[in-house]
Parts: sequence; C-alpha cells; structure tokens
Amino acid sequence: MSILQNGYLTLETGEVFEGVLIGADKDSLGEVVFNTSMTGYQEIITDPSYAGQIITFCYPIIGSYGINAIDNESITPALAGVVIGDLCETPSHYQSVNKFSEKLMQAGVPGIAGIDTRLLVKTIRSRGTVKGYLSKTKNIDNLGPDNQSFWVDKVSTKKIQYFKNNGPHVVLMDYGFKKSILNALLDENCAVTIVPYHTPYEKIKALNPDGVLFSNGPGDPMELKKWFPEIKKITQNYPTLGICLGHQLIALAYGAKTEKLAYGHRGGNHPVKELMTGKVKITAQNHGYVVVDESIDNKLFDISYRNVNDRSIEGLKHKNYPIQTVQFHPEAHPGPSDTEYILKDFITQIASMGETVYAIK
Repeated sequence: MSILQNGYLTLETGEVFEGVLIGADKDSLGEVVFNTSMTGYQEIITDPSYAGQIITFCYPIIGSYGINAIDNESITPALAGVVIGDLCETPSHYQSVNKFSEKLMQAGVPGIAGIDTRLLVKTIRSRGTVKGYLSKTKNIDNLGPDNQSFWVDKVSTKKIQYFKNNGPHVVLMDYGFKKSILNALLDENCAVTIVPYHTPYEKIKALNPDGVLFSNGPGDPMELKKWFPEIKKITQNYPTLGICLGHQLIALAYGAKTEKLAYGHRGGNHPVKELMTGKVKITAQNHGYVVVDESIDNKLFDISYRNVNDRSIEGLKHKNYPIQTVQFHPEAHPGPSDTEYILKDFITQIASMGETVYAIK
C-alpha cells in the first residue's frame, strides 16, 4: 500500500493521532506501549513478548539502518502494530536486506508514521497504558475487548525442539522466548531442549536436564495460574533461572502476587541495583507486570535486584534451592551487556552440579 495513505491511532481514552499508514493494509486493536531504546527496532518488533501490543518507538527516526537477516528474535512477529515518528526509507548499512516498512508488510503488521510520539508517550504516561485502534478512519467504537488475549499459547512452540551440544543440558520453558536467549545458551556450549509452556514436571524429568530456564513472554502471568503447581515442582528439582515472565511465574508459584504497572518498563536503559554488591547495572527490559513487594515470603526468598527508578523488584534468589530470577533481560538483545554474567553464572552452576538432582526439602 502507499505510504501516503492517511490513517489514525485512536485511544480508548478518546485521543486521536493522525499520520500515514505503513506496513500491512489492515486495521488493528492492541495495548499501546512505548519503548525508549535508541537502537534495536528489528529485535523489538520480533520479540514475542510484544504479542498483541502496538509499540510506540520513542526514538524519532526508525529504519535508518534497515533490516538484516540475522537479528530477528522470532520467525513470525506477534505484535499488533507499530507507531513511529519519522520513517527512513533509504537505509544505509552493509547488512541491510530490507526496509523497515517492507519488513512490516511481509510480517502482516500494520503501522503508522508521522505521529507526534512525544505527545503520545506523555499521554500514555498520564493515562496509563491504554488500548488503541489503528485504522484508516477515526473509530472509537472498535475499542472493545481483545478476543485473543492468551498470547503465550500463540507464541509458544507447539512441539519439543532439540539442539545438541557437548555441555550441560538446559530445558528452555517457552513462554515466548527470544532467539538471543537460545543463542546465549548455545554459545556457552549448552545442549538445549525447548518445550511448550504447559509441559508438566514428569515430562521435564524424562528429559533429564541439568537445569531449567523459564523464558520471557507476553501478557498477564496470572493467565498461567493452572500451571503454577508444575512450575513449583520443576524449580524444586532442578537448578532454575527465570527471565522476565519466567521471574514472575516462579514468584507466583511460591505464593507471591503480581500487579500491573501504569505504563511498564520497556527499553535498554533501565538502571537496576544489585543488592549484594551495591553496584548499578544498566539493563534491557520489556514488561508490564511486577512482583508485589509485600507478597514475597522472606523466609524463602531474598530480593537480589531492585529498579533504581521505582524500587520495584528486579530479581529473587531462593534461600534453599538453586533458584534465581531476574525481571530484566541478561542476554540484552538489543541493549547493554552489563548483566551477561547472570546467564554465564547459571551455566557454570549447572555444569558444576552435573546430573545431581537435589532432594526436595
């Protein structure tokens, strides 16, 4: 479709933003969120954690280095739409194989450019995260309930996938994992088995892993409530690392609660304090929910990381079992590499434990 086609982003709170349509020729309904990253738009639009959401890019120019063949975080983007300020249609980068708008078109994702993204972000910050409708017309009547809200089921693998290697065996529980998490494990010589999000403990046990990693993913963690008992069993029997949604699910499995943030943490510049050392790490984040402070059982868990800006919980460590969780993304694609050591330490831990499975206490 022509980039000169006028379009509108209508928020459920009544605000209307006019621009020009890009990408797929279709209307879209989704939760409107914003990302503050200055680079990494390709990784962001292919991150399964954005399933069902309309992403607003804070950085003013998108598309300047094009789209390459290696940085997709998933095969099929699951986001509902994209909102940008200025669109660059003449990318310049030696790895570029496509334009940003062409990527959206091929992925079937609608977008809108020419929006005052600063005003939109200020609106979201004052209103809280809101639903929006991306269309050729101003149409607030279509801002009804989203009929496809269980996004984890959509983005998780449907079958078990095996990646052979010579190192420790990690089972990756797939709630919508980013490819860069898998790559980080493979780069450390791990053998990896990717399993669907609803895989029970007995099937995990049959795979004989050395450790289990609970991945990132989209949506409200309470939608997975029926699987909390299985998550608890798995973590009580294998060294465990939880990332983002995985962090929230492990906390919930042990009786904690989660709540929705007003507008979430999304970007590559979030400062997090490591409480044991007092050092501050700059992290990549993408989440709308957090673990509630008062709900943590301090007889079971220590809080290991806190967000410097709002003091929210960014990590947990179990006092008896080798379980650790982080709300941010240690593999950081895109983003800073300050916390890569978390994945490396996890792999070192399970390698040293070998095939030992510790007893449930």
